[in-house]
Amino acid sequence: MIIRPEQTTIADMFKTSGYTTGAVGKWHLGFGDKAGTQNWNGFITPGLSDIGFDYSYIMAATGDRVPCVFVENQRVVNLDPNDPIQVSYEKPFPGEPLGKDHPEMLTVMKPSVNHGHDQAIVNGISRIGYMKGGKQALWKDENIADSITCKAIKFIEDNKDHPFFLYFATNDIHVPRVPDPRFVGKSGMGARGDALLEFDWSVGEVMKTLQKLGLTENTLIVLTSDNGPVVDDGYQDRAVELLGKHHPGGPFRGGKYSIFEAGTRIPFVVSWPAKVKSGISNALISQIDLFASLSALMGKEIKKGDAPDSQDYLSAFLGKAKKGRKYIVEQAGTLSVSTSEWKYIAPGNGPTYNKLTNTELGNSKEPQLYNLKKDRGEKENLASKHTKEVETLKAILEKEKALNPQYVPITR
Repeated sequence: MIIRPEQTTIADMFKTSGYTTGAVGKWHLGFGDKAGTQNWNGFITPGLSDIGFDYSYIMAATGDRVPCVFVENQRVVNLDPNDPIQVSYEKPFPGEPLGKDHPEMLTVMKPSVNHGHDQAIVNGISRIGYMKGGKQALWKDENIADSITCKAIKFIEDNKDHPFFLYFATNDIHVPRVPDPRFVGKSGMGARGDALLEFDWSVGEVMKTLQKLGLTENTLIVLTSDNGPVVDDGYQDRAVELLGKHHPGGPFRGGKYSIFEAGTRIPFVVSWPAKVKSGISNALISQIDLFASLSALMGKEIKKGDAPDSQDYLSAFLGKAKKGRKYIVEQAGTLSVSTSEWKYIAPGNGPTYNKLTNTELGNSKEPQLYNLKKDRGEKENLASKHTKEVETLKAILEKEKALNPQYVPITR
């Protein structure tokens, strides 16, 4: 588990403030102390109860990774003790067919070339990793959205009479995209578009539940994403072909895995009818700031050492202040620092292009500087013309790196 029990999480913060806490949906942060040692056939620990969650109903990993099971309160759902689960990310289990060897068994979609989704076959889809057993516990991909949405709604209903915090991570539109049959063909954009309709449905069901229970006015909802768009990401589902002239990143350059804006600038919607007026904010903020900002909302002091990078911008989140951070540091292979006007990308030695996902990564051996107010598509590198801005932002980045010596560049 990437988050360790001794670390204070936002769930811890809410729980110690009297909230019932829950996590439902996609979970890509791991279980246990060491990879490959998890006991999938018993109580899986450490787990979400160790990092502040009273209740959890989550996918064991991601949709394209084994084990393809739901885990409720740290136990695999519907597990038959006579058919124990075995998982490996190092070597296959004898007798278990693999996608790369048995393409005739892939009934839903075939993996894209070189993406590595060609190992264990579950529900006619080949995944990353190897798995044996647990047949009764396996999810059906087309039912994932229904399963997690129903669990999210039940958590809200069960806790309607007292404060609650719910982290609801939908699986849409993560690969493999296998929406429920009632959405298939409805978007005209293949499985990717249909999965987006399914995502809209999930959000709508949560909103309808709050309205039915009379909780809409005084419930703070944050709808956001973990990264920018990626289209060709593991399976042959015609996602690229059906895009036509549409660009999922809008006017921005790059995409998921990229240091350019389409990789790091993400949707962020705040709803709280009793407190927040409709509108668009240009305040510069980071998801990291949710911890300190929500702590301020509840009048809770952050202990020394907890959430050291988080800053209180509650007023910006609630639309009361037009300005947020002075700058944001971003990481995707190399590092960048952005203000409300300028963005500096530090030189890096990583690849400039991800051929697998058809994404421009933003790495360059030369410094890059873009004026985001005039050039949000990051088309013109102004580093040679505005050396003073380069030196100012570079100094900020070096200061932050000195404060965080554990930083290690990640190349994809």
